[in-house]
Amino acid sequence: MKLRNDKTDGTTAPATELIFGEWYPALRAKVLKVGTTQTSMLLGVPLLLGRKRDGTIFAMRDLCPHRGIPLSAGWFDGEHVQCKYHGWKFEPCGGQCVEIPSLTQIDTLEPTKIYAGSYPCVERDGYAWVYLPAAGVGRVTEISTLPAIPQVPKFSEKYRSAHLQADLPCNVDHGIIGLMDPAHGPFVHQAWWWRSKGSIHQKVKRFEPIEDGFRMSSHAPSANSAPYKLLGVYGEEITTTIDFVLPNRRYETIRAGKKWFASITTVTPVTSSTCRIDVMACWNIFYNIPLVPQIASYFGAKFVQQDQETMMEQAEGLRYRPAMMLIDDADKPAKWYFALKQRRLTGQGEHPLNGPVELHWRS
Repeated sequence: MKLRNDKTDGTTAPATELIFGEWYPALRAKVLKVGTTQTSMLLGVPLLLGRKRDGTIFAMRDLCPHRGIPLSAGWFDGEHVQCKYHGWKFEPCGGQCVEIPSLTQIDTLEPTKIYAGSYPCVERDGYAWVYLPAAGVGRVTEISTLPAIPQVPKFSEKYRSAHLQADLPCNVDHGIIGLMDPAHGPFVHQAWWWRSKGSIHQKVKRFEPIEDGFRMSSHAPSANSAPYKLLGVYGEEITTTIDFVLPNRRYETIRAGKKWFASITTVTPVTSSTCRIDVMACWNIFYNIPLVPQIASYFGAKFVQQDQETMMEQAEGLRYRPAMMLIDDADKPAKWYFALKQRRLTGQGEHPLNGPVELHWRS
């Protein structure tokens, strides 16, 4: 969904600086059939993704290095990507040019010395994750030197999984602080199957610093959320831990003895002014009960839709670039995020948490 442009004053969704040198989910891996390609956009970079005959997935910059036409306008035969304009042919995983049809015997140009843009691409938890390096780094050829590829924590061999997506007409900063906002639940997510405005009460949570982020320490989940109450059937103590890790990841793990639910929610920057929520969830709770994945996906989609609708409404106001008013303690995680992001972008500054801290709010 795109935010409309205001033709009166030309304002659009405010942009923000983006963090490169990280893995981002580009699209669901299931859409990458053998011998086919799909286009996507990450951090303003146009991508061409595909799956070779041997099952390997790849991500290229969707621009031919010759004259700039999108490579997606051309052909993919399961092994090579060929440009529509002049037939230049590329090995897609590394981007190396293997053929320039216009060359003659007297030409000295060596095609294999030419490379189209290509990026590390790995299939994990049902998504094609793409690593986008910072400007000036050059071609990345060794994945082992990169940060670990994000994945959902898993605590048993057998588990179910589900995935959700929703486009947001705002920049990644507003998407992230909305994701971690603890006070909007009783208002945005009012529903008989979740919670009501009347259930609002004071909460105290303990946070601690972790590398590139912060953790809401292990605690009993909210007593006013119906889904958490269902776990009581196992007769075990229920605990939940929530981590936020730069650049955009929220990890949640819920345990009830040997039963568990875990997820990664990312706010994926599509451009500098738009983003997308991607949710990857795995669980073994109610494993043998029929239709649980379908039910979970249905209510999960409703939950994410509530956030999406609210962010679309907020985007109307953000077009006018209002000053933000962040308060303590409910907005403290948002302040930490901005401090952590600035620290990453500048390479300067200390972690905003110098030790464990308690935050208080009503929700």
